[in-house]
Amino acid sequence: MSKIVTMTAAIAIGAALSAATPAPADAQQRFVTIGTGGVTGVYYPAGGAICRLVNQGRREHGIRCSAESTGGSVFNLNAIRQGELDIGVVQSDWQFHAYHGSDRFQESGADKELRALFSLHPEPFTVVARPESGIRTFQDLKGKRVNVGNPGSGQRGTVEVVMRALGWTMSDFALASELPSREQAQALCDNRVDAILFTVGHPTGSIAEPVATCGAVLVSVTGPAIDKLVADHPYYFKATLPAGMYTTQKEDIHTFGVGATVVSSTRTPADAVYQVVKAVFANFDAFKGLHPAFAVLDRQTMVRDGLSAPLHEGAERYYREAGLLR
Repeated sequence: MSKIVTMTAAIAIGAALSAATPAPADAQQRFVTIGTGGVTGVYYPAGGAICRLVNQGRREHGIRCSAESTGGSVFNLNAIRQGELDIGVVQSDWQFHAYHGSDRFQESGADKELRALFSLHPEPFTVVARPESGIRTFQDLKGKRVNVGNPGSGQRGTVEVVMRALGWTMSDFALASELPSREQAQALCDNRVDAILFTVGHPTGSIAEPVATCGAVLVSVTGPAIDKLVADHPYYFKATLPAGMYTTQKEDIHTFGVGATVVSSTRTPADAVYQVVKAVFANFDAFKGLHPAFAVLDRQTMVRDGLSAPLHEGAERYYREAGLLR
């Protein structure tokens, strides 16, 4: 059952007393929950940015939005399928697998109720290493202590995809730790791991912190296996992190990546999704200013790229009204 809750007008008024913009007395209050990721990544502030804009219009539409820190993409997709989340921020590759019932969703089957809202920022697959670890290429990770991410996260899923492409297993590492994203930077600087692998939008505090604290370095992810991975899967693309993005980064870092996307379900009412999408696109410049990773966003690209599931009817209705779809 969806977490969107309809309350009586009296309860709505009581709940709104502490808000800066209260809902009108005759409005029904509805709650929308967005699943994000770890608090140090980009998903959590992305969900917060969406909710901030939604909540600014609560007086008109009566929807109250909240962003929850979660285990990431795979967790969010499973929670949406089970009706425990209304909306989630997920990697484009895991959106594809959830809708088609492939890879880690093969056992549970295709989620044909999954619906896309829009895409967000690009998310390059990123390797960050201790400067004294001797890790200069991806191949140097063999025999090292590596954080591969917590089970259920898109981070971990992408690591496993790369390892399969290379013919590696977890036993190729001296240690394969499963720390969530919020703990991995500290583990790197505390010398508990030699490298961390994750998929993230840039710039991010998850990298800026270990770069500033212990001189961590970024490592390129290239080679024939990566080239084939990108060529064989439409949701992957080549990515470059330009020199100077982080203080110790002297050269361009070449890798591949996915895109962050926002998804929901047919169980989430169309009018609620319409208002969420409208809040973002009708306040687009404000939204782009809420996080550095959003600076590259383009309206048309967000409606088109990285969306493997059909558009939610509420999102499609807004896009047609706004002239973003014909």
